[in-house]
This record gives sequence, structure tokens and C-alpha cells, in this order.
Amino acid sequence: MIFDCDGTLVDSEPLSGESWRRTLAPYGYTVTDADLEACLGTTYKRTHAFMAERVAIPAAETLQRELHATLFGLYATHLKPFADALEAVAELRAAGVPMAVASSSVRERLDHTLASVGLEFGITIAGDEVSRGKPAPDMFLLAAERLGIEPKRCVVVEDSGPGVRAGRSAGMPTLGVCRVPGTEASLAVADRVVNIISASEILALAAL
Repeated sequence: MIFDCDGTLVDSEPLSGESWRRTLAPYGYTVTDADLEACLGTTYKRTHAFMAERVAIPAAETLQRELHATLFGLYATHLKPFADALEAVAELRAAGVPMAVASSSVRERLDHTLASVGLEFGITIAGDEVSRGKPAPDMFLLAAERLGIEPKRCVVVEDSGPGVRAGRSAGMPTLGVCRVPGTEASLAVADRVVNIISASEILALAAL
């Protein structure tokens, strides 16, 4: 089983959006909900490029330090894991199911996110470790390779449109998790769309 992280395992998307708003405000730009939606599920590099088209901002590495300082501060008081995800992971782990995380987040953010909520996975793939981010299948294929399992035998669990497209492009059964009611259409290419993650739903896809 290959899980996305932000928005799937942890409720970090609102905090990420707030960190972008706070970081870009001093540069004279008000980040909109439409901006955040356009960048949902994509890599930091792509999001930086998107924002740089709208306002003059520092280079990616420089801005990333500012962004992470704000984001990790928010994590310290506000980051929560999703209870359904924790339960599903625990059940799958108890059943001996191999698991990995494949996230668009850069390595520093991914490690900090998982550690902040006490989640540990032996195999994690970060967005800055592949040449192409989601919706390309690269990070899911790399996760399958490191798991030592054929892609068609892996199940992807994702909450974003680019993520479910990446899972499908990798040839993996894909479970779309709708965390925001009314946005189910963005996950339509998934094999199945649910509002709550459960081990039984994931294993049902694995059996297809």
C-alpha cells in the first residue's frame, strides 16, 4: 500500500495554505483559494514557479526556508493526523501488509510532517527525489521498486486529482479519499472514491 501524506494521512493542507499566505504577504501578494487549489498535490518546485508568475519572490531555495519556518511553527500547535488513516495504517501493519509513503513534499517537510504526528514508514519517497512529480507516476513506481512489489500489486491512497492520476498512470489500483465534501469530481479517475479511509476498502482494491 502506498499512501500520499498531506491531506491523506495528516490534516496539513490548511496549514500549508496558511503558510503560503503568510510567507507571500510581505511580498505584496494575497494568495487566493484558487491559487492553492491549482497547486494542490503538486511539488514545491511547481508551486514556487506558479507563485513566481504572480509576484516577484526569492529563489526557490531561499523562499523554502521562509515557508518551512512558518509551516513548522504551525505544525507545532495545529497539525493533526486523520483518525481514519491512523486506524487503517495500524490494521494493515498488524496484517503484515508492506507500506510506503509517496509525497509531493520535499524531503525535509515530509520527514518533519510524519515525525510531528508519530508516524513511521520504512520507505518514503519525497517530491524532490524524482525528476517528475505528480501527476506523473514516477514516485509511485519508485515506491513499488523499493517495496520490491510489482506496480499492479500496489494500491495507492490519494486525496488529490494529480495524485490519483499519478496512481492510475503507474498502473496501480487507486483509492481516492475526498476530504473536502463537494470535490469528489476531482478524484473521478480513481478506481473508487470514499470519504473515510479503511483497511477493508484498501484491501478490496488490492483483490481486484
